[in-house]
Amino acid sequence: MTSFSANIGKRLDIEVDGHRYARLPIKTHVITKDDDILEVVERYAKPHLQTGDILFISERVVAITQGRAYPIKDIHPSWFARFLVTFVHKSPYGIGLGSPWTMELAVREAGIARMLLAALASAITKPFGLRGVFYRVVGKNINAIDGPCSYTLPPFNEYAKLGPKDPDKVARKIRERLGHEVVIIDANDLGVNILGKSNTEISDEFCQQVFRDNPLGQTSEQTPLCIIRQVASR
Repeated sequence: MTSFSANIGKRLDIEVDGHRYARLPIKTHVITKDDDILEVVERYAKPHLQTGDILFISERVVAITQGRAYPIKDIHPSWFARFLVTFVHKSPYGIGLGSPWTMELAVREAGIARMLLAALASAITKPFGLRGVFYRVVGKNINAIDGPCSYTLPPFNEYAKLGPKDPDKVARKIRERLGHEVVIIDANDLGVNILGKSNTEISDEFCQQVFRDNPLGQTSEQTPLCIIRQVASR
């Protein structure tokens, strides 16, 4: 069996509901818009896949191969985007909508009317301690939008990107190519969002638990693919 190495500060195995799973990160070249995600997974993941494995894929590389990452120098934020960004909480684990460039992408993707509705709903429900209302109302995987961070791999440390388009459809296409179930995931050191699955019988809760410490890492690991494999308990 190929030897896999855990990313720094992460573990290769984890227990979920009494079962033990190996999380096998796969290193790739730096993926760009010139790559085909089907060819990427076939080249890097297929040789390692075994019966019953599930392939988890970072949503970032799916979006990049779809041409949904843009140099920030080419994004010109509107006054509305600059206004909205002043209300966004800044996180150390990713920019999200906390920059005028990413907010502008959100406005373009969702439209001004839906952004306003989501902001209003968030403001009304915030005193009641409800979280995530803005993203639920605005939809369109806006929560997967991200921007340049100091730890992002070049050249994408100067890019902002949308979430992947039609992630369920992409996951099913990859399953057809590989013969294994696929999950497209947005994970960081704060949490896990499931954007696309090749099979609805794979529960979001399982995906969140098996990825709860983000084995792909948050900085320059260059491991956008991860095989999840159930293994015998010790």
